[in-house]
Amino acid sequence: MTSPAHSPAVSDNWVIPIPKWAYAVALVALTVTWLVLQENGIALGHAAETVHEFFHDGRHALGVPCH
Repeated sequence: MTSPAHSPAVSDNWVIPIPKWAYAVALVALTVTWLVLQENGIALGHAAETVHEFFHDGRHALGVPCH
């Protein structure tokens, strides 16, 4: 009796296909997140106070200094 060649139950080289538009969506989402976390009144002026207060607790929870 001969044993079959090594054949793993799960292939070692499987790849999940990611559509190209998903990279663009991820880049936009990361950019918007970065802008919101870094906004301290420079770009938005008076409206930045509302943005700042809305995200205030979340910014501190993420360790982003805002004072």
